[in-house]
Amino acid sequence: MTSSFLFLSYSILPCLVCYQTVAWGPVDPTRHFVSLPLNQSNFVIQRPYDVPEDQRYSFVDGVHKLWVFETDKPHTPTSQTGPRTEIRINGYDYNSGVWQFEGYGYIPEGTSGVCIMQVFGARPHSTTMMLLVENGTLTYYGRQVLLPCIYG
Repeated sequence: MTSSFLFLSYSILPCLVCYQTVAWGPVDPTRHFVSLPLNQSNFVIQRPYDVPEDQRYSFVDGVHKLWVFETDKPHTPTSQTGPRTEIRINGYDYNSGVWQFEGYGYIPEGTSGVCIMQVFGARPHSTTMMLLVENGTLTYYGRQVLLPCIYG
C-alpha cells in the first residue's frame, strides 16, 4: 500500500500578543501573529536510509510531494521508528510563545496508518500533537476524530 502526503502551502506564525477579543462577526485566526519566511534551507528531508531522496520526495512549482511505502525502512539504520518520509523544519524551534502552522494537504484514497503532522516538546511524552490518518479519518493521536472522510 502506498501512503503519501502533499504539502501545497505553508507558513509559520509566532504569536506576539496572544489574546483575542471575539466580536459579533468573523475572527481572523492570524491576528497578532507575524508571518515568518520558510524556504528550502529550513527543510530537512527524512526518508528511508536506503532510498535516494528523489524517489520519496519532490518539490515542483511550489508543491512538496512525499511518498511512504509500508515496506520502507526508517530514516537511519539504527532508528527504532517505522517507515517515514517527512520534512523536518529547522530554524524555528518552538521553545517559547505560541506558534501557528498553516498548510494544505492531500491524502490519497487508500492511505491509512500515517502520521501527517507532529509537534515535539511535550512532557512526559515526546510529542504535544500528532495528526494521524486511519482508514480515511483524520484523528488526534488516533483517538479523537477531527475530520472523517479526508481522502482527496
